[in-house]
Amino acid sequence: MTLGGVVGELFADPRRALIDRWNWKAALFSATLRATLFLCANLTAGWKAATTAMLAEFIYRACSSGFYGAITQALSKVEPAWTAAIASAVFLPGASHSIEFVVHLLLGTPNLRTSLIASVSFTVLSTLFNLYAMRRGALLVGAEGGSVGADLRRMPWLIAGFLAAGPIALFRLVGWRIADG
Repeated sequence: MTLGGVVGELFADPRRALIDRWNWKAALFSATLRATLFLCANLTAGWKAATTAMLAEFIYRACSSGFYGAITQALSKVEPAWTAAIASAVFLPGASHSIEFVVHLLLGTPNLRTSLIASVSFTVLSTLFNLYAMRRGALLVGAEGGSVGADLRRMPWLIAGFLAAGPIALFRLVGWRIADG
């Protein structure tokens, strides 16, 4: 499927694309990891501020990450894969962090800049990882998905493959150019 085709489906039937396909696995993992990130980033402001930032992030991400996971799952079908990766790494962080910024600004999160830098960095990396895993059949929900236990058992291999994907792609690119050269 093309990127335009996936975007067209998202806009043609957003209820089906975002609510019916809400990715609870993405919501669970993202909310837990990001809440921890906000807790750690705000500990210097005291436990109360850090806990408030953590709870706000957990609630926001528990609600929103399922929608972003549904979009990532839809993008996992896009060919070529690099177009899905670029769309995921640019669009999803832009959308999610605009809202996140407002939530934490209104709450007065003390270390907002540090928190957001860490969160945006984490989003780009985690979205690309989720896309990688989904293209390999993990972290999917609905008829396509397996159990969360099966996904967790595959996680070490998925992480290793994800970490190796960049160097392998670079080697292929450089090797290809050397061979042509």
